[in-house]
Amino acid sequence: IIIYMLIVGWFQNFKTPIVMMVAIPLSLIGIVFGHWLLGAFFTATSFIGMIALAGVMVRNSVLLIDFIEIRLNEGIPLKQAIIEAGAVRTTPILLTTGAVVIGAVIILFDPIFQGLAISLVFGAIVSTLLTLLVIPLIYYMTEKKKWEHNKEVEDTE
Repeated sequence: IIIYMLIVGWFQNFKTPIVMMVAIPLSLIGIVFGHWLLGAFFTATSFIGMIALAGVMVRNSVLLIDFIEIRLNEGIPLKQAIIEAGAVRTTPILLTTGAVVIGAVIILFDPIFQGLAISLVFGAIVSTLLTLLVIPLIYYMTEKKKWEHNKEVEDTE
């Protein structure tokens, strides 16, 4: 809830932060898969890893959508802005994910912190891949009418 309120304050919008927060359930796919694959129980440290990962994944969504909105405010069409955001912001997002994965792999075989590492490694990999695909699509679907309407108004003036 705190993350949502901070994003609402930054973007001055209630709908955009919801699109950004979609990354959190996407990370659950990787977390559940990782625990299943390694035959590990979901523990308290797994939950801590999930919470830590939520912040990183929302940050990735913020990177994408902030870039899209900057380009839209420069007058770039919505589709082109989304494509450019994917091209320009993919490298920083992948670097962040790589740092999380490398850092967590170190503790993967520690019996106490294994759940944390599984959540971070598998959640980050799966959520990053899905975030790069799903978040721009959802943003396009939610903002299409607004930006097409704005373009029509500009064309008639």
